Amino acid sequence: MTDTLADHADSGLHRGEPLIEMAGVGKSYGAIRALRDVNLRVNAGEVTCVLGDNGAGKSTLIKIMSGLHPHNEGTLTVDGTKVTFSSPREALDHGIATVYQDLAVVPLMEVWRNFFLGSELSGGRFPLAPLKVRDMKRIADEELRKMGIVVKDINQPIGTLSGGQRQCVAIARAVYFGARVLILDEPTAALGVKQSGVVLKYVAAARDAGLGVVFITHNPHHAYLVGDHFVILKLGGTVLDKNRKDVTLDELTGQMAGGDELAELSHELGR
Repeated sequence: MTDTLADHADSGLHRGEPLIEMAGVGKSYGAIRALRDVNLRVNAGEVTCVLGDNGAGKSTLIKIMSGLHPHNEGTLTVDGTKVTFSSPREALDHGIATVYQDLAVVPLMEVWRNFFLGSELSGGRFPLAPLKVRDMKRIADEELRKMGIVVKDINQPIGTLSGGQRQCVAIARAVYFGARVLILDEPTAALGVKQSGVVLKYVAAARDAGLGVVFITHNPHHAYLVGDHFVILKLGGTVLDKNRKDVTLDELTGQMAGGDELAELSHELGR
């Protein structure tokens, strides 16, 4: 399944080595403070799960790490160097790849074309030079098979694949193009149990190969299956920050459900 991922395990990354560190990071949009004083560390060979409801600040966190929006408080460190990304391309150059909830795929376009979308192989300067279609089809098919993803036809529209398969193609694409940190935005949100299981297997495979994975989700059960560290955001701030050994699934679920606020509401309702 993981020949391609195994290559990354030998790329100089050591489990526990910090790849991304955030210290006191905050982000404001005018008078609106979307994120405040967030500390986060993404280590090689570990899955850092960031949980929270809508409006908790998860999307803002993703945008800062992926280069869409710069932070305006605190520090962001990548490989020990303080950075402020000005574009997603800059984040990609640092080995940080993001797989968004909408996947950024073109449903009517072939699987192989989506695999190379924005990074097409050509015989010269694209778009004037001819594309290396045969090479791209071969590489896409080989890389997907190495991850255990077998599609009936590499030429079929990616929209004909299941949600789980499309997520796995996006993960394989990011890994192939050199990701060391993989940010996954709600990858199981719209999937059933079986398809969610397929995606979680590849999250674990990426972790075991030495990549640092940031798993954004609102599902504590999915997070607990693969997570090594857990951060829960609420209204832009951190309400829980614990390693796996220090937190139970019940505690994680309780905090996601509202924690003390839920207990207070239950008491007020007299149940």
